This record gives sequence, C-alpha cells and structure tokens, in this order.
Amino acid sequence: MEGKPYRILIADDHPLARRAVRTLLEGDAWFEVAGEAADGQEAIALCGSLQPDLVLMDIHMPVHSGLDATKTIKQLYPHVRVIMLTVSDHAADLFTAIQYGAQGYLLKNMDPDDWLAYLRALLDEDAAVSRRLADKLFQHFRTGTAGSGAQPDPDPGLLTPRERELVVCVSSGETNRQIAERLMIAENTVKNHIKNILEKLQLENRVQLTAYAVRHGLTQKLHTRGEK
Repeated sequence: MEGKPYRILIADDHPLARRAVRTLLEGDAWFEVAGEAADGQEAIALCGSLQPDLVLMDIHMPVHSGLDATKTIKQLYPHVRVIMLTVSDHAADLFTAIQYGAQGYLLKNMDPDDWLAYLRALLDEDAAVSRRLADKLFQHFRTGTAGSGAQPDPDPGLLTPRERELVVCVSSGETNRQIAERLMIAENTVKNHIKNILEKLQLENRVQLTAYAVRHGLTQKLHTRGEK
C-alpha cells in the first residue's frame, strides 16, 4: 500500500459483528474505519456523506438488503468498492452481488489473518479468484438459475488469443505474478492486459471476469491446456 489508508464503511445489522470487524481493521495500518451502518439504507446514505473507499457489506440486512444496497451504491457512487460479508458462499447470492458490481466477498468465519490478507489483495486488485467460487458459478449457470433477464454479454470474439489465455489464468485463481511467470511476460503487462479485457467486456473486476469466463466456457481450457 502507498499513501493514505483505505477508508472503510462497515455495514452490518449486528452490533457485535460490526465491533469485531472494526477491531480487526483498526489493528492494520492499511485501513481506517470511516463509519458504520446498521442496514442497507443507512449504508447508501453514509456513502454519500462519508465517501468511503470501500464498503464491507453484510448480505442480509433489514430495510434494504446488502444486495440491493450494493446495486444502488454502484449506480450512485461507482468509484466506491463493495465487498460482501457473508457466513455462507451461497452461489445465488454471490452471483447477484457480482452482477451488481461487488469486488468480491469475505466469509465471516475466515481466519483473521487470512481475512485481512484477502481484503488487502482485493484492494490491490491482484486477488486470486478462488477455484471454489468459479466451481460454484459454473454449477449456478449449468442449472440455469443465473436468471434470464440480464443484458447479453459482449462477444468473447472481441478477445485476442493472448487475452483469452489471461482470462483462463484469472479464472483459475492465479495472481498477476503467477500469470506473468506462466506466460513469461512482465507483471505490468499482465495488469495492462487485464485492464483492457475488462474494458472490452464491460466488466469491473476479476470476479466478474471469472463469472463471464464460466458463462462462455472459457474455463474449460484449464482441464486440457498443457503446461509450458
């Protein structure tokens, strides 16, 4: 991390849960707690007044759910990142959160050190998307529960062969450094490629890119692609 700490808004309807997250964050120089919200509606309002860098958003809250609040926040304040807090990585909820622009998710029962490490990686935009999440998304699409009302995806044909390689690597959970080593290119080149891919496909982050790859069968190459 360079510069000022990330300003975090904690949104959870359970006071003890908010206190636990605050205690965890306040012990890390990366983060500064900007405020707390007890429901989705309050989270939306505080995003306007506090202008946090990130909202840690519980999925299930009264008034407005975390999912509905995420959708509204990303519409009103697209620069604000949202990471979902959940006790269960249920595929339907995670898929909806990804559709609404969430950057990722954190399980509340994760080990504190792992929780902080993953949060830092998400903010550094080099977080490996877990294979477990990709598998859940694949199952979700395969069973047809992803919903049919969404806007059609941009054509995968927009991607160059090199960009398709990177999509496979990202969806397999590899970090930028691992991708750079695999493809024998510079890490900054990887970052530039991923930025271009997200722009071409009208996506916001690596989690959405993994969902896109699952929808279009781009992850299937992982099982047949030989190691170089």
